[in-house]
Amino acid sequence: MSDENSQPTDDAVDVSPDRSFDNVDLDDVVFDDEDDEQGLFDDLLSGEPIFENKEVLRPSYTPHELPHRKDQINNMATILVAALRGETPSNILIYGKTGTGKTASAKFVSKELESTSQKYDVPCNVEYINCEVTDTQYRVLAQLANKFIENNQEFVSDRVAELDALREEATADPARLDDTEFDSPEAVDARIEELEDDREEMESVPMTGWPTDRVYNTFFEAVDYEERVVVIMLDEIDKLVEKSGDDTLYNLSRMNSELENSRVSIIGISNDLKFTDFLDPRVKSSLGEEEIVFPPYDANQLRDILQHRAEVAFKADALSDDVIPLCAAFAAQEHGDARRALDLLRTAGELAERDQAEGVNEKHVRKAQEKIELDRVVEVVRTLPTQSKLVLFSIISLEKNGVHNVNTGEVYNIYKRLCEEIDADVLTQRRVTDLISELDMLGIVNAVVVSKGRYGRTKEISLSVPIDETEAVLMSDSRLGDIESVQPFVQARFDN
Repeated sequence: MSDENSQPTDDAVDVSPDRSFDNVDLDDVVFDDEDDEQGLFDDLLSGEPIFENKEVLRPSYTPHELPHRKDQINNMATILVAALRGETPSNILIYGKTGTGKTASAKFVSKELESTSQKYDVPCNVEYINCEVTDTQYRVLAQLANKFIENNQEFVSDRVAELDALREEATADPARLDDTEFDSPEAVDARIEELEDDREEMESVPMTGWPTDRVYNTFFEAVDYEERVVVIMLDEIDKLVEKSGDDTLYNLSRMNSELENSRVSIIGISNDLKFTDFLDPRVKSSLGEEEIVFPPYDANQLRDILQHRAEVAFKADALSDDVIPLCAAFAAQEHGDARRALDLLRTAGELAERDQAEGVNEKHVRKAQEKIELDRVVEVVRTLPTQSKLVLFSIISLEKNGVHNVNTGEVYNIYKRLCEEIDADVLTQRRVTDLISELDMLGIVNAVVVSKGRYGRTKEISLSVPIDETEAVLMSDSRLGDIESVQPFVQARFDN
């Protein structure tokens, strides 16, 4: 046992207060050695920023002006102006390829409609639904119901506040009620109580769990709670029909015959000009009362759009003279896609910032084009079904082993061996031919039908995407990753 009176040894820990730091600033001790060190982001922040407002180049941004879409915007406005007269506007179907300004134009007109309705004190609501995300009848109706329930709750709260003030004034001066619908303060109290009861009954719809009929009835009651004109904008409407059929459109299109206070109009936006071919004739005739087509932009129009956005998005003199024309030219090759042009310009700016360049030049645009194309290929290939991946893997394997202008029969032979290797179902050659056509439509392969005379016709197939990067994406699939080598299967093509 140690003696508590013994002196501490050299190894003992002295826990007594140390007075030697009394006059030392600990902050100086901790940070003095780090003053000259660069952190992870310091180098990246040291360069001069190129962007003034990058969000202007995002697809979600709605500009104050849309070049080369004046005719389509005016057409929409002439149809929707009926809402400002308290009438029901005709339903509108808007068609056009991706990046032709459909959604931006429709949102622009909608904002103008809502702001003008407030100016003239005409109740009008526009609700936007992206059907690529909200792609079932339940979700569409639930999202719409909750929007209107929220609007109704705000309406009730504002109205109750107004009536509270009116009641106080009427208590002091009964003449205050002369120009109102009430004949006494007690009548005002009764109306306040009714509104508060209504607010208590306004139950939000859960995103799952209710019968669809109950969701529809809740939406119907929420829309009809007060007098107004409602415009429902369904973007990517073909995705909703593809996933859930036309029940939602049927229910929405027949609402006006049952509503007492409100009126509903539908704006459908689609990239597919033929999606109405699959609709019930009653829905088709009701939905397509007015049709507006958005043609692709040409290179000059894309240049105007980019110039218009670039003035806000970039700092002065950040772009060399050839940047915007080159972005416009690349996008014009992609069916006049303004979204692609904006993505190119934004990505080029981001690459220039990463290089800590003083501005954006042609080199950055070309690098951006390669990056966007590769990103697109990776995403498309990654989400392909397994059977399509096997067909694509067969084409890649043949091309990597020196077989060019591959025909359908050669692809099918390799495909069958790959299916056996990973124990997958073997589809018929006709179905594999269909899958090749789908890959062709996606721009992953180029398939051309050629005649072999008395031997019939076949497809000559070649890749349209970078071979090594595409193969790497396919090999990242756990099932295809089990294939150690396809060389024996390809060699068998020559041995047979």
